[in-house]
Amino acid sequence: MPSSHVLVLNCGSSSLKFAIIDTVSGDELLSGLAERLGELDPQIKYKFNGDKQLIALSPNDAHQTAIAKLVELVKQLQLDSNLIAVGHRVVHGGEHFTKSALITPDVIEAITKTSSLAPLHNPANLLGIEAAQSAFSHLPQIAVFDTAFHQSMSPEAFLYALPYTLYKQHGIRRYGFHGTSHAFVSAEAIKILDLNETNSKVISAHLGNGCSVTAIKNGKSVDTSMGMTPLEGLVMGTRSGDIDPGIFNYLTEQLNYSAKQIDTLLNKESGLLGISELSNDCRTIEESAADGHQQAALALDIFCYRLAKQIAAFVVPLGGLDALIFTGGIGENSDVIRAKVVAHLSFLGLEIDNDKNLAARFGSEGVITKQTAPCAIVVPTNEEWMIANDAANIAQEQK
Repeated sequence: MPSSHVLVLNCGSSSLKFAIIDTVSGDELLSGLAERLGELDPQIKYKFNGDKQLIALSPNDAHQTAIAKLVELVKQLQLDSNLIAVGHRVVHGGEHFTKSALITPDVIEAITKTSSLAPLHNPANLLGIEAAQSAFSHLPQIAVFDTAFHQSMSPEAFLYALPYTLYKQHGIRRYGFHGTSHAFVSAEAIKILDLNETNSKVISAHLGNGCSVTAIKNGKSVDTSMGMTPLEGLVMGTRSGDIDPGIFNYLTEQLNYSAKQIDTLLNKESGLLGISELSNDCRTIEESAADGHQQAALALDIFCYRLAKQIAAFVVPLGGLDALIFTGGIGENSDVIRAKVVAHLSFLGLEIDNDKNLAARFGSEGVITKQTAPCAIVVPTNEEWMIANDAANIAQEQK
């Protein structure tokens, strides 16, 4: 059997998530995280054959060092001989990319130009690409874009009601994110439920520290809740989601906030954390709400209400609903939030099945409602497999 292993890299500003995946079996042979890169105590945590290990790095070691250590580890574990490609998660592809792409100088230039739309993400993604090209120069490198899946949206869905020149000259529009996850779970749900992909209407709710909802008609994204940046849309762990833009002016003129302070407020101090004043971790908030903490309960109520409103709104572009998909860390594990959201959507014919809802947690998939059409279903996401699969397909095309 030909080699089928792909190294998947997901570079953040101070982290590097990695995995080696067999694209034939779907097995994850190696997985890990290099964290706190560029800080005083960086380290690499990894899992191989069920064993968890830790590699301490030197103070201020960055992505290049982490990838060099990863190369050593891959060779030490004798996983290098079967590698056929490196797949990179790239957050923002702008309008340049409607699908995954072999990384060439032109692709790097396009990712660089798009960095202004994702200043916290794309530069980090480029660091990972540069380091991986140096370390794995013999392997094809493939970029897989979070935004690509949403490039099927029509102008009525992706344009803001701003002067048109801002879109034409500066690319100010809605792009959407979590595309790899939405693409994976929607395809899986269509298979599990035996739906016709060319005549299907599903809504995918990816719920984690970042949250987004996507309306998927006939296998294609037709609308999504995140916008030009991942800040738009739902209430999230630390992000506010949609707010009145007039609040910006009030914060600057009445409360003397700077632009940087507002950015920090909306991205890092709001959402579940801001309302509860406890945590951005849904588990902590659920436990506190159960113990009678009023702001924790309020945070859950606001989160679920806003999520249900967005799901209901996306029935409009679909013209109906076959299935509602829950995925991501919260979507896959919080039976409490799923039950609250489904209760809000009872007018669509959805009714939670408590036993099924409890069973579909911690990696288990399954329908969680009493009715079969429409239904709500939990599908664990697997973005790494999607990246690996795209990378393997493109690598094979290059031979």
